[in-house]
Amino acid sequence: QGNIDPQRTAFLLCKQWTLYSVTPLYRFSDARLRDYARLLSAFIAAEKQKGLAVEVGVELDIKVVVSSLPDLKVSDQDQAAILVQLSLRSPASPKNSEEKLVWSGWFCCMSGDHLSETVPDDFTCLPLFLANGAESYTAIVGSWFQKTFDCCFRRLTISPLNLSWMAAMWTGCKVDKTTSAMELVFSVPRLAQPLDISYAIHPEDAKALWDTVQKTPGEITQEEVDVFMDCLYSHFHRHFKIHLSATKLVKVSTAIASAHCDGIVKFLQSQYLIGMLMLLTELAISQIQ
Repeated sequence: QGNIDPQRTAFLLCKQWTLYSVTPLYRFSDARLRDYARLLSAFIAAEKQKGLAVEVGVELDIKVVVSSLPDLKVSDQDQAAILVQLSLRSPASPKNSEEKLVWSGWFCCMSGDHLSETVPDDFTCLPLFLANGAESYTAIVGSWFQKTFDCCFRRLTISPLNLSWMAAMWTGCKVDKTTSAMELVFSVPRLAQPLDISYAIHPEDAKALWDTVQKTPGEITQEEVDVFMDCLYSHFHRHFKIHLSATKLVKVSTAIASAHCDGIVKFLQSQYLIGMLMLLTELAISQIQ
C-alpha cells in the first residue's frame, strides 16, 4: 500500500466521486488510448449536434484525453487504471490557453485477479468506475464505452453493512492530524417527512473504542464490526433514548474518507487510497457476478 506516489494521485483526493460497476470490456487495448480519445471526442461532437449539448448556445470545443494510471494497481496481474478527462476550450481563445477540466472518470481494478482469471482473453476487467462532473457527460461517456466495448454500467450503491465496515476500518487508521470528528448519518425509516440523525464522535474516542474491540491488529472480522457499532448505539441510546439499530446507516465521514449509501465517495488521504479501492473493487465485482 505504500508504493503509491501521492503526487501522481493527488487529483483523485477531496473530489466527490460517483461509483459504478462495469462488466468486462470486450477487445479493449491499452495500446489504443489515443485512438479512443479521438473516437470519444467525435462521439461527443455528434451527440452535441443532436442537441444533447451540455452548454447550450455556447460554441465550445471538448477536448478528450484518455490515459493510463499505472500507479493504481496492487499486483502485476491487475490492469492499470484508465483515466478519461474532458476539458472545455473556447474556439476564440488561443490554442495554448488554459483548458477547463469539466469532467473526469476512471476505471480501475484493485486485486481483482480472481475476476480476470475467469474471463476470456478478449476481455479486460476494470469493474470499478468513478465519475466526477455533470451527469450528462457521464451518460455520454458511458454510452460510448457501452457501444464500443459491449459492456454495461450500473450505479453502485453501498449497503449499511458495508458502511459500518468502512466506519470500523477508517477508525483504526492512523492519521497525522486528527482534526475531523467521525460522523455517522442515520436515516429514520417510515416517516412522512425524511429525518436524518447525525452522530459525531471524537476520533480519539472512536479509536480507543475500536482498540478495545479489535482482537488482531490489521484484521477486521464481522463480529468486531458488530460489537463496535453496538457500543456506539448503546452509548447514543443512553444519552438520547433513541435506538439507532432501528434506523438505517446512510453515510460515514472520517478524516480518511467519506462514503454515502448512494455510491458517492470522497478520498481524503492518499496512503489509504489503495485499501479503499480494493474494497470498492470487491463491491463492484460482487454486483457484476
